[in-house]
Amino acid sequence: MEKLLKGFSLLGVSICLICVLFSWVFSAGPNEITVSAAASLKNAFEDMGKAFESQNKGIKAYLNFASSGDLKKQIEAGAPVDVFASAAQREMDDLERKGGLVTGTRRDFAANEMVLARPSASTVQLNSFNDLTRKEIKKIGIGNPPSVPAGMYAEQVLKHFGVWETIKDKLIFGESVRQVLDYVARGEVDAGVVFSTDALARSKDVVVVMKAPEGSHVAVVYPMAVVKNTKNEKVARGFVDFVMSDNGRRILEKYGFKASAVSK
Repeated sequence: MEKLLKGFSLLGVSICLICVLFSWVFSAGPNEITVSAAASLKNAFEDMGKAFESQNKGIKAYLNFASSGDLKKQIEAGAPVDVFASAAQREMDDLERKGGLVTGTRRDFAANEMVLARPSASTVQLNSFNDLTRKEIKKIGIGNPPSVPAGMYAEQVLKHFGVWETIKDKLIFGESVRQVLDYVARGEVDAGVVFSTDALARSKDVVVVMKAPEGSHVAVVYPMAVVKNTKNEKVARGFVDFVMSDNGRRILEKYGFKASAVSK
């Protein structure tokens, strides 16, 4: 199911008939849900899904990860998604305006930070965001701002430091924050702007140079909600409640997210 869902990000609205067929053939059973979550949530939500299933015997949670923008497009195209967890308010706001969410289910559940990271094997001098203008820094990875929340935040940070225009030609855009992280970890770029939780997940391969200061970008707060076209609202609501529970917060904090401060 995950591979099929990912296909929606590559196809357009011109395949509405395929979307309908997909929903009819692969719609979840009475004890199954599909959770589409931002790429930065992958490690935490894989554990979250297992814990949720363990606590709710007989229930299956399928997980689908991509950039929040691509996930939103999948949902709008008719993908059979029950719960959407975004890395920014932007995508969730848009779905809510269009009536794509079950009223009253939207919750903020985690927070994150932006960091400047470099490959651990790099010998290039890099100590701050201002150093990105140095000639030795030739390639800088960020997410694609229109569809990747981490890219949107990165653009805000770089503009805050006044280096955006200077380094624009050095930018390498990833289709998800995890793709950017891979670029940094493999040394394919000299630096990257990613979530702190992503840098933590690859701490052997990347080094955090600097944390983006408070006020340099919009606060990174993750919202989630039950999707309007869910076929299993009760189970979907149960998953949201589990993420908001003490067990859910512990899992999020295990992977570096700030959960207790924003859960409401």
